[in-house]
Amino acid sequence: MGGLIIKPGSDAEVAIRAAEAACEVIRRAYGGAVERFDKGGGDFATGVDLAAERVIRGILREERPRDAILGEEYGADGGDGSRVWLVDPLCGTLNFAARTPLVAVNIALRVEGEVTMAVSADPLSGEVFWTGGEGAFIGDEPLVPTMGDRLVDVNLDPPFPNRVIFRAAWLLADDAFIGSFRPRVLSTTLALAWVAAGRRAAYITDGHLRDSVHFTSGIALCQAAGCIVTNLAGQAIHTGIQGLVVASDPATHRELLDIVALHRRI
Repeated sequence: MGGLIIKPGSDAEVAIRAAEAACEVIRRAYGGAVERFDKGGGDFATGVDLAAERVIRGILREERPRDAILGEEYGADGGDGSRVWLVDPLCGTLNFAARTPLVAVNIALRVEGEVTMAVSADPLSGEVFWTGGEGAFIGDEPLVPTMGDRLVDVNLDPPFPNRVIFRAAWLLADDAFIGSFRPRVLSTTLALAWVAAGRRAAYITDGHLRDSVHFTSGIALCQAAGCIVTNLAGQAIHTGIQGLVVASDPATHRELLDIVALHRRI
């Protein structure tokens, strides 16, 4: 990886290798016929989700046989819980099935309750965003959050645990929001990596995200890159109202919190 040396066999190297192997599975299958497996509530997995997770699990099991794995498709197994790999093998399944090239492979490692390493890889562009806990990188280049032309990604996908008091979709009809920012909807947590990389000014979503295989990697990347990361009320992540407001800088974060507060009914 250029000038940045990643120690062979380290957690970061293992995670990047596993993510890249899953990316290869996804790239080979993209644009082809999609086999769907119903998960209920309108959700589904594809055969590619399953194949990508199997590849990741194979590498993790070989390299870290004593660790636990919590995966989107195959659930939890192994380990005593002190080291847990959170795996989302294909974030943006509906995008993938619809031949829309906005997907990610997410892998994070939680050690004694703290996320120590995270990878979010884009299989179709070949970009790999990662952190080993200190700093965040794309390849060997540091991620530097900026205002991203004031583009803000708003997650409109369910579930909405705060639906009675807040919905991100309400922001799309707010004159202050659309007057100051340019809303976007990627429908994949690749958008969080883009905030860390300066391609988005911010990201907003509802949800209880503490153990989420979808969001843990992106949140860790943003924190390591120096983004402002809070719940919907500006408090510590995973507390209170929960949800997520991630912004590139304090001023953008404060502006978004003020707008969000106008739509929170508590």
